[in-house]
Amino acid sequence: MNKNLFLDMVEKDSIFVDRNVLLPSYLPEKLLFRDEEIKQMAETLKPLMFDSRPSNMFLYGKTGTGKTSSIKHLFKQIEEAKKEEIAAIYLNCSNYNSKYKVNCRILKEFDSEKDFVGFSASFVFEKLIDLVEKRGKQLLVCLDEIDKVKDLDDLVYGLTRANDELKKGSITVVGISNNAFFKDKLDPRTKSSLMEKEFVFKPYNANELKEILNDRASNGLRKESFSESALSLISALSAKQAGDARTALMLLLKSAELADKNGRMINEETIMKARKDAEKEIIMHLISALPEQQQLVLMAVALLAKDKKGVQKLDGNKERLIYSGEAFEEYIRLTKEYSAGKVSMRWFREYLNELELYGLITMNGSSKGFKGQTRFINLGFNSNEIIETLEKELN
Repeated sequence: MNKNLFLDMVEKDSIFVDRNVLLPSYLPEKLLFRDEEIKQMAETLKPLMFDSRPSNMFLYGKTGTGKTSSIKHLFKQIEEAKKEEIAAIYLNCSNYNSKYKVNCRILKEFDSEKDFVGFSASFVFEKLIDLVEKRGKQLLVCLDEIDKVKDLDDLVYGLTRANDELKKGSITVVGISNNAFFKDKLDPRTKSSLMEKEFVFKPYNANELKEILNDRASNGLRKESFSESALSLISALSAKQAGDARTALMLLLKSAELADKNGRMINEETIMKARKDAEKEIIMHLISALPEQQQLVLMAVALLAKDKKGVQKLDGNKERLIYSGEAFEEYIRLTKEYSAGKVSMRWFREYLNELELYGLITMNGSSKGFKGQTRFINLGFNSNEIIETLEKELN
């Protein structure tokens, strides 16, 4: 009989001490380089400690800049301080992308014995308000990736205005978005209620990423399995992708897995191989985290890049260069196809700049014969894979 494969794995020496520590979703006891943001947010939410309603908050910044970890860290401390009086609920709107779904999920928190899916939207909302008042709870709701909610104006306005009806308890909303331009498309009444306090999370630089990686590696890996130079390389590579800590942690984990499999320490060879192996996963992570409008812009570029007609790349690649004007026209077509709102050419250019910052595209000035502000766009990755991922995200 063959030896049990799992027993063989257990008996083998591993470089992992605690693999979970290296996961991007892991919440450490202390968040590095986010003390100031956390203190300011805690000050904003301070009224909760005195059974009063604080200001609504809005957090924005690039993906992987610590927004979600920071708010989860605060929620944990709030529940420890006043567990009975406060209900702190975190929702990722990729999973709850409508007013109805969000309200049903919040209501489930109050009455876990009952599933309210199937009841009318008005009944669910009225039941929610009724339970908040009866229990006198300070309800704190975090809507992560808030721009994924299709009827967001109605949702935010309804939750915030509900406080006018409540005699006991309150509702406070915390919104999180990767899109710095998102707020500009909100209804003025929603914007005024949600943006009472705003916090911007700046990307980590290479040195900060290195410290974050060192903290995770020191707790998750054997000390002899990694070196300072290895962490420097991973942080430098990740800093090029807009200081995304999630990307850095994904690359560290993949490098560690590869080193563990081959019985060696993490070095430049394992890092570069892990980067190549994990490139698709990392890129798909970046794409899935993009706001809908940026996804539509990238889809337009990818569809046109796949088209063999037009300006060919100088390196003979089958996928072609495209110019910004035709990309904008394709984007407008896609907004109609997906029944999405559209932005002006000015905002479209801003979104292209954002995509270039992430390394998903590159842009060059127009050549002779093209007028105005036309720029050639070069897609950074395989168009078929990008299109396949975006179709799942947008449908």
